[in-house]
Amino acid sequence: MAQRREVMAVYAAGMIQGVALVTFPAASAVFTSRSDYGLTSTEYGGLFVPQAVMAIISSVLGADLRNRLGTKRIYLFGLFANLLAMTFLVASRLSMQHHGIAYGILLTATTCMGVGFGFTVPALNTLAAAFFPQKVDRAVLGLNALLGLGTALAPVFIVAFVGLGVWWGLPLTVGGSIVALIVFSMRQPLNGGENPQAQRGPKRLPARFWRFAGFAVLYGVCETMNGNWSALYMKEHFGANASLSSLALTMFWSVVTAGRLSFAALERWIPETLVFRLLPLVVAAALIAGACVSAAHPWLGVVTFAAAGLGCSALLPLSISFAQEELTTIAASVSGGLIAFYQIGYGIAAFGVGPLQSLAGLPLNGIYGGTAIVALAMWGLSFGIARTPHPTNPGATS
Repeated sequence: MAQRREVMAVYAAGMIQGVALVTFPAASAVFTSRSDYGLTSTEYGGLFVPQAVMAIISSVLGADLRNRLGTKRIYLFGLFANLLAMTFLVASRLSMQHHGIAYGILLTATTCMGVGFGFTVPALNTLAAAFFPQKVDRAVLGLNALLGLGTALAPVFIVAFVGLGVWWGLPLTVGGSIVALIVFSMRQPLNGGENPQAQRGPKRLPARFWRFAGFAVLYGVCETMNGNWSALYMKEHFGANASLSSLALTMFWSVVTAGRLSFAALERWIPETLVFRLLPLVVAAALIAGACVSAAHPWLGVVTFAAAGLGCSALLPLSISFAQEELTTIAASVSGGLIAFYQIGYGIAAFGVGPLQSLAGLPLNGIYGGTAIVALAMWGLSFGIARTPHPTNPGATS
């Protein structure tokens, strides 16, 4: 029963973390509206730079800190940072008439979000793997499916709250959920992520880790092009209204979630290595199709974002579980390390689009379609990671 409550806390945290993470891109219309914050594309992209930087730092430091302080403390610290992010986001609306002050508060909010994400997500992946050592792939896919569910719900919630004229109701609701989760989690042991043997492992990263790291960077670029820029892409390229733009983001994250659940359920019939090699091609095809769809057919744009969601669905959780199973001597550090490199890709795509538009004069659909090159590079690298059929019993590799 005790472990069941621990599992509930971890998987609930995954979903709440997903909602919190996408609260910022889901509110992109509010941030860029002249009647609200009035941010430019470059300023909007700049919001995510401190988030990416702090997520990288937190992810890298997280493994050592978990060994010193325990997984539970790092997990709770991440939740508190998420709570601060939501608090600053709500507070920023009080200064909307002062552009510089409001933007500074928003940057503080995304900084806290980076810390929260960087500490919480690796800890959750490590705990999920520890709870189900004989089913690591399925456990990590399931956790990330719930995280994806949260990311899919955020755009739906923001549309509802915007319709009520209180967009800030979303971060307020998320903040309340985090408080309840903190109270519940403090009563649980949550010590399944510690691995004393990993503490005595070699400090030097093995050469194969860098293949996983490179894959995580490429994946971060592809996911972020869809997850952070879909609403603005629908607005700028298709002239879509706020509801349709939010639907595109919702479809992306919904299919990400459905894909993770489906591939976890079908692992006996569809080899995970095959899935890992094919999905980057789906991402590339979706990016090319999305760039080529006529502006007169916004609904087809929504379909391409859904296809991109299928392509992105299982790639990151599978890369984490593959790495944890293969790199056993640094298993405790793998999740945080890969999340850090994923955040490097996130930062590149989150901030890079604005300068490419304003300085290089590239249209958003051209940038979106050009990202297919990144997806194809990810496809090529997948063969160096998933070289042989993956075992159905991950515990057999350790």
